[in-house]
Amino acid sequence: MSHAQKPRLAVISPFLDKSHGSERIMLEWLSHLPDSFEIHIYSQRVEDVDLSSFQWHRIPELPGPHLFNFLWWLAASHLLIGWDRRFRGLRHHIVFSSGANYPGADAICIHIIFAEYVRRMERGASLLRNPVWRWPRLIHRKLYYRLACLLEKRAYPDPNTTLIVHSQKTADELNQHYGRRDQVRLLYPGVEHSKFSPEVRAALRNAARKALELETGHFAAIMIGNDWRNKGVPVLLEAMEQLRDIPIRLLIVSREDPSGWWKLAREKGLDERVRLLPPRKNVEFYYAAADVYAGPSLQDSYAMPPAEAMACGLPVIVSAAAGISEIVTSGTDGLVLNDPRDAAEIATMIRRLYGDVEFRNRLGENAAATMRQYTWERNGRELAAIFDEILERKSRFEVHAMVHER
Repeated sequence: MSHAQKPRLAVISPFLDKSHGSERIMLEWLSHLPDSFEIHIYSQRVEDVDLSSFQWHRIPELPGPHLFNFLWWLAASHLLIGWDRRFRGLRHHIVFSSGANYPGADAICIHIIFAEYVRRMERGASLLRNPVWRWPRLIHRKLYYRLACLLEKRAYPDPNTTLIVHSQKTADELNQHYGRRDQVRLLYPGVEHSKFSPEVRAALRNAARKALELETGHFAAIMIGNDWRNKGVPVLLEAMEQLRDIPIRLLIVSREDPSGWWKLAREKGLDERVRLLPPRKNVEFYYAAADVYAGPSLQDSYAMPPAEAMACGLPVIVSAAAGISEIVTSGTDGLVLNDPRDAAEIATMIRRLYGDVEFRNRLGENAAATMRQYTWERNGRELAAIFDEILERKSRFEVHAMVHER
C-alpha cells in the first residue's frame, strides 16, 4: 500500500440504517471514522446517511421469508467481494463484518452471541408452549438462530480476527462459548447528544405528553424494543399489576406483532394502562413524554434505548443481564435490576421513583452527566485505532512472509 493510498475498508452487513440498534451503531461508527479510510459497503440497503462518503455495492433483496433472503445475501456478498478483487482489482486492506457473516474477516463487530441467546430463550420458544398459529414464525426463527450459531462457530474462534464487543458481558460470553480471550476489543456505543439531551426533552415534553394523551398526574414508564419476551414485557406487566394504586401508564414502542403480550395485558385487566406505540425517527419525542425508562431485558449485549434515555436525563431501570448495566452505578445514575424476572423488585423501583421526586430528578441529572462521555466521535477514533492495529499486524506478517520466501 502506497503512502498516498487510503486503506480500503470492506464493510459487510445485510443492511444499515438508524432504526435498528445494531445497524445504527455500525452506521454511526462508519460515519465518524476519520477521513483516512476508503469505505466500501456490501449491503442490500443503506439508509439515513449521506452516501457520498461511502461506496455502496448494492446487493438486491429477494422477496419471501427473511431466512431465504439472508442466505442469498450471504452468498451474494461473498461472490461480489471475490468478483471485485479478481476482475476489478479492488483489493480490500480490511474486511469488517457486522456479526459472524464473513468468516475470516479481519474484524467483526459482535452485537449478540446467538449461542447464549438461544440458551436463555430456548424454553419460551418451545413449540409446545405456543399456539399452533405461531409455529411457522417460531420454526423460521429456530432455523435462523441455528444458522447464526453455525456461522459463529466458524468465525469467532479464529485468532486472526479481531472481535469488537459492546460490553464486558459479551466478552465473557465469547470466552465461555468459543474460548476467545485475545484480540477482543470493548467499545461502549455513543449517543447523538444533539438529539438526546435534557434540553431537548424539556422542550418536547408538553407536546409529547399531550399527543400521547397523558394527563397531568399520569406517571409514564417506557420500554422500546422488539422480541417482547426477551425485552421483559411479561415482567413489566406483572409489575403493573402490583402498581394499580398509582396512576401509572406503560408505553411499549415496538414494530413486533403485539398479539402475544397484548393477550397477557387484557387477561390482567391492564389494557387501559398499556399502550403500543409505533417506532418513529424522532424517538426522543417518546422519551420526552416518559418519566422513567424500564428495561428488564433477559439478554442484551448492550441496549441502546436506555442509553439514549439516560442522555435525555430520564431515570432508567436496567437489567443486570444487559451490557449497559456496566456503565450504570445503581442508585447514582440509574437503577440496576439484579433479577430481570423479579416483578416485585421492578415494581418497588418504579414506586420509589414515582413517590420521590428529588431522587428521580437526581438520577436523571446524573444519568445525563454519565452519558456525556460516550459519543460517536469517540467511537470513531477508537475504531480507527483498532483498524490501525490490524493494518500494522498484517504489514508485519507480510514482511515476515517475504523474508521467509527469500
